Amino acid sequence: MFIRRATHEDTACLVSFNAAMAQESEDKGLDEKVLAAGISYLIDHPDEGYYLIAEDENAPVGTLMVTFEWSDWRNGRFWWIQSVYVESNYRRRGVYSALHDAIRQQAKDDPQSCGIRLYVEKDNTGAQTTYRKLGMDATDYLLFEEEF
Repeated sequence: MFIRRATHEDTACLVSFNAAMAQESEDKGLDEKVLAAGISYLIDHPDEGYYLIAEDENAPVGTLMVTFEWSDWRNGRFWWIQSVYVESNYRRRGVYSALHDAIRQQAKDDPQSCGIRLYVEKDNTGAQTTYRKLGMDATDYLLFEEEF
């Protein structure tokens, strides 16, 4: 397994993986043109975040996105793990763990980092079990949003 940062050459793969993740997790279709533009934006602005790609035999098999949130309480930056996707025939084979370990180490190496966070669907018990096994704890916070 090889973990690397995504580049613009990975845009089509990231669009495909993100669309599949949205369909599987929320039964939601995404506008692929908007998605491609959003992916390109982040690749062009690494100060706001980036994507990691997990490869097996030079083929992408999983990905995740990292974005950053400043915490005034901690005078530090949380690294948010988002847009996680692992191809179905690679699940439960350590792909997400490898991606997670890479992010954890990168965050620990960043002197401004104060931790890593992610959100998960409340009924996705399989993912929750994985996150707990990797050392993460559920918080007491609920997520609220207003989309525009």
